[in-house]
Formats: sequence, structure tokens, C-alpha cells
Amino acid sequence: MHIRVYYEDTDCGNVVYYANYLKYMERGRTELMRDKGVSFAHLHSDGILFVVSEVAIKYHASAHYDDLLTVDTVIKEKTAASISFTTTIKNETGELLVTGNVKVVCVGRDGKILRMPKYVAECLG
Repeated sequence: MHIRVYYEDTDCGNVVYYANYLKYMERGRTELMRDKGVSFAHLHSDGILFVVSEVAIKYHASAHYDDLLTVDTVIKEKTAASISFTTTIKNETGELLVTGNVKVVCVGRDGKILRMPKYVAECLG
């Protein structure tokens, strides 16, 4: 997916503020799940949530105001109650800017870990 860097994403030097890459990674995970047929809105209405339990991110280079970024997210690992994603973010020239890994865990409204619904596991392969 592509994300344009807006002024609001940058610091005073027109460089993307480091924490905003986490937002881009969130968008990548959400769109990947949507593409696989999993609706977070539907899951939420059923009391099923996915919460971030681990994050690792490495910054290789900076993105700047008005850059067009490519965010590629893949599923690295899936268990009965969690999904691990790997994301790469590159600029228009293909330069690697960020790599990251995020693990999300399936929980109920009470915050207790749940098994992922069967149809979600099937959608994710």
C-alpha cells in the first residue's frame, strides 16, 4: 500500500517523526487483514480484539514531507491466539527506510487471551 507523507507527519525538519512509522505499520496490518477478508469492525462487535504485545522496529533512513511511501506487510507467524507481522517501508526510489515486527494477541473485552476465531485463522491461511 502507498502512504503520502503529510506535513502533520513530520517534525520541525520535515522528517517523519519516528513514532509515525508505527501508525504506518498499523495501517499495513489493517489493510492486509482486510484484503484477506477479516473485518476488525465485525470482530469488535463480537467482543474480539487484537492487541499489540510486542514491537521491534529498525530505522534505516528518513522519510520526508511529501514522500510517497510503500508499506509492505506480511504475516510472519500465526499461532492459535496470535499473529506476527513483518513490515518494510520504502520510499519512491525503493530505498529501505524502516523494517519492523509486530505481534498481536487475540483477547476478549475483559483482556483475557482467546483462541482466534476459526474463520479468522482460515482466512489467514
